[in-house]
Amino acid sequence: MKVRAVRTRIFEEREDLIGFIRKYVPKLKNGSVLAVTSKIVALAEGRAVSARGRKEKEALIKRESEWALQTHPEWWWTEKDGMLLVNAGIDDSNANGKLVLLPKDSFKSAGKLRKELKRLYRIKNLGIVITDSRISPMRAGVTGLALGYAGFRGVRDYRGKRDLFGRKLKVTMTDIADSLATAATLVMGEGAERRPLAIIEDAPVEFVDGFDKLTARRKEVQISAKEDMYWSLFKRAGIRSKRSR
Repeated sequence: MKVRAVRTRIFEEREDLIGFIRKYVPKLKNGSVLAVTSKIVALAEGRAVSARGRKEKEALIKRESEWALQTHPEWWWTEKDGMLLVNAGIDDSNANGKLVLLPKDSFKSAGKLRKELKRLYRIKNLGIVITDSRISPMRAGVTGLALGYAGFRGVRDYRGKRDLFGRKLKVTMTDIADSLATAATLVMGEGAERRPLAIIEDAPVEFVDGFDKLTARRKEVQISAKEDMYWSLFKRAGIRSKRSR
């Protein structure tokens, strides 16, 4: 698998995202996956706001979340769109004094990008993954997160298959979408690199042209609260999720 980040100029708020991508990625090989950082998707959608002080920021975090639990003076664990995030994904880094929210609907945005870019690049198989970074419990640093994706199956399911020694696998699945997002995030960087795009070639993914129903894609990478091994920790904190109701 080959992963190459694309260096660009600074993306402006409410700029044409398709035109921006085409300028910096003039050609795209059939069977590629294009990773797009959520920040430029959100900026294209006008999802940047100003907040004065901590109280306004906290109110914004709560408004953008299913629930919010403060665990640090600056951090809140939150649930948004079925994902566990810090501060509802709201970011003030590389934002020129504003707060950048997550895209309104990353799965929908990925589908729209894929449809238009397939037409412009004249290719059959194209994957789109909208990336963000996240913190994992008990680990230093961030890894990638697929907020939304389109054009490929996001999970490889091994349940019911046999391992090397014939043992039937009961719970094993590979999160393809987040794995691609992590690979892209690694080469995009988190600082002043100006690499909001990454091209992934020869990825071990299953392209599915008709797999574009939003509900199917969302459910593919989500699990119920009962199946979530971390959920008992949050129940002890008195948190209820809409997924568990």
